[in-house]
Amino acid sequence: MLNEFAPAKVNLFLSVIKKREDGYHCIGTMFHTISCGDVLFGELNKRGEISVFYNKPQEYPPEKDLIYKAAVKLKEIYKVSSGVNFYLEKNLPLGAGLGGGSSDAAAALRLLNKLWGLNANLAELERIGAILGADVAFFVRGGAALAEGIGDILTPQNPIDGNNCAVLVATPECAVPTAEAYKNIIPAGEERWQNFATGVKNCAFTDPLDNSWDFFNHFEGWVFEKYPIIASLKQKLNACGGKSMLSGSGSSVFSLFSSLENAVKAHDRVKNECRFLQIARLIST
Repeated sequence: MLNEFAPAKVNLFLSVIKKREDGYHCIGTMFHTISCGDVLFGELNKRGEISVFYNKPQEYPPEKDLIYKAAVKLKEIYKVSSGVNFYLEKNLPLGAGLGGGSSDAAAALRLLNKLWGLNANLAELERIGAILGADVAFFVRGGAALAEGIGDILTPQNPIDGNNCAVLVATPECAVPTAEAYKNIIPAGEERWQNFATGVKNCAFTDPLDNSWDFFNHFEGWVFEKYPIIASLKQKLNACGGKSMLSGSGSSVFSLFSSLENAVKAHDRVKNECRFLQIARLIST
């Protein structure tokens, strides 16, 4: 049996640039993986079947899981006769803006590449991942990347040193429907994103704890008005000395702290208000 870690991500910058004719939105964001996540296990199924088991009941049938869809797609592309039995140790919450489902799918691609002996390179897995979902391609490699388009046009960046700050991820007792968030957002245009991306590429922005970093999430205005519990959570984390922001379209808020001690204090301050709460660090994979 093989296993793959499926890390969560945070968005260190996120702007919705414009709405496309197909209804999707062009975004500009910076993804970064963090050290909390799910773990996917897999073993060969010689009958050719694909099965998915979980450590706790999920809100959807296995056939709807991106893990299952990733296996189906690889079987189709590489003409694989073997199947797989998956077991997912699911730790990340749903509807939280942490990319859990996409990361699980990328973990399935990496795991099956080994288990089925496909010898596909990471670029090929990224291409297949993009078919499954916009964020899946990023999670194939993880680390840090600027992302454009619908999040599928990636420019890898040097990961930020995770030893320089602690990350507290806090998910309140609510979920933000992604489609609803995008429906209500007013596109901001390209200028702010281009300024940020240029700064990252030119190494003008290297430390997200530095005030020069444009720490921005376009969704905060609408999400905080619609879900004041999330706005309150951010305020409390900031009051504990964190540099806090919504991740993705929410509902999770993550907070960067200059010391683990301060992150622990913030953890204790909000622990009774969250359905998921974990201290982590920025990681390269």
